[in-house]
Amino acid sequence: MKFAELARSAALVTAVALIPATTAGLAQVDARAGPEFASLFAAYQRIKASYVEPVEDDVLIRGAIDGMLAALDPHSAYLDGSDLQRLETMIDGNYSGLGLSVVLDDGAVKVISPFRGSPAEDAGMKAGDYITHLDGELIYGGDLDEAVARMRGPAGSSIRLTIFRPGRDEPFDVSVTRGVIELEPVTHELMPGNIGHIMVNEFSRDVGSDVLASWDALKEQASGRLSGLVLDMRSNPGGSLDEAVALADLFLDDGRIVSQRGRARGESIVYEAETVFRGDIAAGVPIVVLIDAGSASASEIVAGALQDHRRAVIMGDRSFGKGSVQSLLPLGRDSALKLTTARYYTPAGHSVQEGGIKPDIAVPQLSDPDLAKRSRFTMRESDLRGHLINELKLEDSALETDRQDDPRFQKTAEELKDEGIEDFQLHYALETLRRTAPNAVAARR
Repeated sequence: MKFAELARSAALVTAVALIPATTAGLAQVDARAGPEFASLFAAYQRIKASYVEPVEDDVLIRGAIDGMLAALDPHSAYLDGSDLQRLETMIDGNYSGLGLSVVLDDGAVKVISPFRGSPAEDAGMKAGDYITHLDGELIYGGDLDEAVARMRGPAGSSIRLTIFRPGRDEPFDVSVTRGVIELEPVTHELMPGNIGHIMVNEFSRDVGSDVLASWDALKEQASGRLSGLVLDMRSNPGGSLDEAVALADLFLDDGRIVSQRGRARGESIVYEAETVFRGDIAAGVPIVVLIDAGSASASEIVAGALQDHRRAVIMGDRSFGKGSVQSLLPLGRDSALKLTTARYYTPAGHSVQEGGIKPDIAVPQLSDPDLAKRSRFTMRESDLRGHLINELKLEDSALETDRQDDPRFQKTAEELKDEGIEDFQLHYALETLRRTAPNAVAARR
């Protein structure tokens, strides 16, 4: 990968937002840190002189950098070589592997979500699964990058994953054949009743334009005027900040989309509507936005903007709750820091950090037979070790109100399957649009 090309790429909110690092800024060291630097150097000297085996300098320096970043938050990291290649992969959305979004949870590799249409999804993997072994070898307590590298490989090759799934008594093995993951960031389908269903699976390049193209295609397919739109961002881990702004701008004709605030000069930015696309492409058409616990960062920016502007009704589950921006700070020709440098806020000034986006209508995924068992193990930003604290210091009890039973949602997965309903959240969104007058839902100005 050409590092210079990456440095010219659009800002990201799942992984990085790209800004230059000034030489003067890097050169400044707080004088009060002198004793700590002395301790660091002393530890380096003792290890070099006395460790049981010789240790290369690059190992110790990399370990020191990793340790500093690990002390900050779960999204800051040192990137070089293959790490930067994976960053390019995330931007372009093409690689050979399984199609999984994973994090390290107390030493265990936990699945945030399998990508739609990926080999991992086809093999039956689900959000919340823990991967304990790769080809029979224990990976618990290991390095996440190493585990990810092992899961990637040539298309057509297979790997055996041992899975612990909350709600099941015993781990089980899943054999997955790697494929070329050419993620379709945007897909669409016309549903009965002239309702469009646009699925935004990730925020890589040109997502805004792709959604516009999907909208135009749906209008051509419809027998008359479109009567509603479901914008589906479930299990979307985020991506490009610019594309999140572009997507929200498609459906807003004025006002703020998102703002970010940081300590460094240039890190406080406001993004306004009408800067990418002109007008509301779906003016007068009611919109439902679907989110879940896997909807993070860029997805939360879009959902928060449409919710605050009362342009859409948000349905589903509370989102992941990642309200921070990371910046790529080059350290050389082929290495950089991915450093958390700002928080972002919805148009109404709310931070989604920890709390996420609360849906207007909480709709559980009743068609999931493991829902009750797995809901206890759902991971969000607030569960990550060392996460940033929301300035409002939300209490856990405030985040649990959406778990209360709702008399509307009592059917079992088996009952829904008998009725032919495989995706209850989508079904409920479509039924809401069908039975509600266009002027009453999501167009409440």
